[in-house]
Amino acid sequence: MSKPQVAIQLYSVRDRSEKDFLGTIREIAEIGYKNVELAGYYGVAARDLKQALKDAGLNANSAHVGLTVNEPDKLVDNLKQQVEYALELGIQRFVVPWYPLADNPGEDDIAKFAATLEQASDIVTAAGLAFGYHNHAFEFKPAYDGKLVIDHLFERLPANKLFAEFDLGWVKVAGQDPAAYIAKYAGRLPLVHAKDFKEDGNDTEIGKGSVDWDSALAAAEKAGVEYVIIEQERYDVNSLESAKLNYAWFKERGWI
Repeated sequence: MSKPQVAIQLYSVRDRSEKDFLGTIREIAEIGYKNVELAGYYGVAARDLKQALKDAGLNANSAHVGLTVNEPDKLVDNLKQQVEYALELGIQRFVVPWYPLADNPGEDDIAKFAATLEQASDIVTAAGLAFGYHNHAFEFKPAYDGKLVIDHLFERLPANKLFAEFDLGWVKVAGQDPAAYIAKYAGRLPLVHAKDFKEDGNDTEIGKGSVDWDSALAAAEKAGVEYVIIEQERYDVNSLESAKLNYAWFKERGWI
């Protein structure tokens, strides 16, 4: 298998994007990145964002798009608007970044979770986009019957309705083995997030935390993962410097 392409989730530089989104896109390209995953558009029209990405030499294969779960009467209309934007932009994969699952979820909670994602998936996939879900730690914890929430979810929804985007840092925080879960869902896992956590629970640059990246990245390559997407939310330095350090980590290992 060929190595996955390396990308950066632009949520990693959200503080800069909030002030100057198109300028931040240029900064990311200047570091050397060729691929980005979007997380919000900061009021920029799809045609303008598409041109800015092209001018910077950046490919945007996927985007994180939240569902208005807490406003269910608006969910469908908002989702359709997001799909229209994604289509104009040329995004291929539409990823839900989070779902407000109850603590200690029961069978009904899991069923509602799956049903909501299925409803959204039907709209997104009907437009020709692939639909995926990005995890945090709670999906890799046991549900009412001892089975992990994530396994319930992917048993209820088939691969043509839902692909996995495993955040490997959160998988590790939840007490699971990232490499093992990559192998378990090989073929259903086109994207993974590269995130690392220190023992104090704060995320850090890749290679400075608790994730075994040798085994995780080897598993990603073997499983046919297409993109390894760097994401960092908190920084010891600043967001742009962290983006540079994470890029350098992958470049030093021959991934870029």
